[in-house]
Amino acid sequence: MDARAIIAALRQGKTPSDAEMRWFAEGLANGQVSDAQAGAFAMAVCLQGLDVEARRALTLAMRDSGDVLQWDLDGPVLDKHSTGGVGDCVSLLLAPALAECGAYVPMISGRGLGHTGGTLDKMEAIPGVSTQVSQDALQAMMRDVGCAIVGATAQIAPADKRLYAIRDVTATVESLDLITASILSKKLAAGTDALVLDVKLGSGAFMKTRAEAEALARSLSETANAAGCRTSALITDMNQPLAPALGNALEVAEVMRILTGQGGRDSALARLTEVQGGVLLAHGGLALDPEDGAAKIRAAIASGAVADRFARMVAAMGGPADFATTWQSVLPEAPVRRPVLAETAGYVSAIEGEALGLAVVRLGGGRMVESDIVDPAVGLAELAPLGAQLSQGGVIGVVHAADEAAADIAEKSLRAAYTLSQTAPVVPPLIHERIS
Repeated sequence: MDARAIIAALRQGKTPSDAEMRWFAEGLANGQVSDAQAGAFAMAVCLQGLDVEARRALTLAMRDSGDVLQWDLDGPVLDKHSTGGVGDCVSLLLAPALAECGAYVPMISGRGLGHTGGTLDKMEAIPGVSTQVSQDALQAMMRDVGCAIVGATAQIAPADKRLYAIRDVTATVESLDLITASILSKKLAAGTDALVLDVKLGSGAFMKTRAEAEALARSLSETANAAGCRTSALITDMNQPLAPALGNALEVAEVMRILTGQGGRDSALARLTEVQGGVLLAHGGLALDPEDGAAKIRAAIASGAVADRFARMVAAMGGPADFATTWQSVLPEAPVRRPVLAETAGYVSAIEGEALGLAVVRLGGGRMVESDIVDPAVGLAELAPLGAQLSQGGVIGVVHAADEAAADIAEKSLRAAYTLSQTAPVVPPLIHERIS
């Protein structure tokens, strides 16, 4: 095998063989492929594109560049992936709900990226929780709890880790083929039997247009199914935050309110959790169809059993054993809380979700650079939804900040992100499209 020949063929629009993709992925993982060659490979894929079979081959090659988890369990292994948005804490609800319904969920998640929050950062807002666990510990959690939300080890898809870093500095991040292989190589390495993909669309998402979202959803679902993992995709709305709070501890609190029956069970966050869970239970043979599966998820949450299972997962990851009953006193709180009031009356007609996400990052709830330490307590809460009618002096949202200076900046950002008008807007549907 020769990296130069593979790159040249790609540049000419030819499709590499499965063996060539495997060799190149192994070369990325072991260093046999240089940075220059990796960059040229990424640029060739970005410019020429790959067909479904080539994307499948690249995805599986990157999956197989490291460890692929194997399971000996008495139920299906299910997982989900979201392309990222603001206020999206579905994973924290969904993993224990699926486990309560008989599935196993080894959810390998990531940290915040750009303006979007990271699932691992949210879990680590719970005191004592560590999301870095060994494979032996993950196996034990599957047997004992049925779910875990953890970070990938260095042995999971190392080819992707190398190629992602190269893409970041070679202007090839936006390639659908490379995005697809990157996401799926890690998910498939977790030994997943079925997968649901949540592709976000709107002001708070990376995909701003319907065409972009559809292209990514179809690329992901086609490639995952071609790789042997039963997969469906949902295109869901992100023109407003999914939850009324942004920030790590604040989002965990929203999840716990739903799980403990203190509110939010009819919210968009709860409804999307039920829909995604319903699809996965149907794919895993634990429900007759997605509607039956959604009803099972809803019933499990209503029973209180999912709150207990979430607490068991937290305890297994180093957190408090009694989190289901003590979460309100355990979660960190910011010292400054400032309501932001509407200066004029009107309907909330537009929300710039990306601006809200960046405001949380600047508060310290995310990372401006990789080395930044995240403040789990800060963020935005009680956010008014699209279509809400506010009186003059009505609450747009509440800033949770470390100090008054940070609150000043966040207040300006929050005001700028909201548009009020004299006519009620048309609120987009939560789910735009389902792709099987």
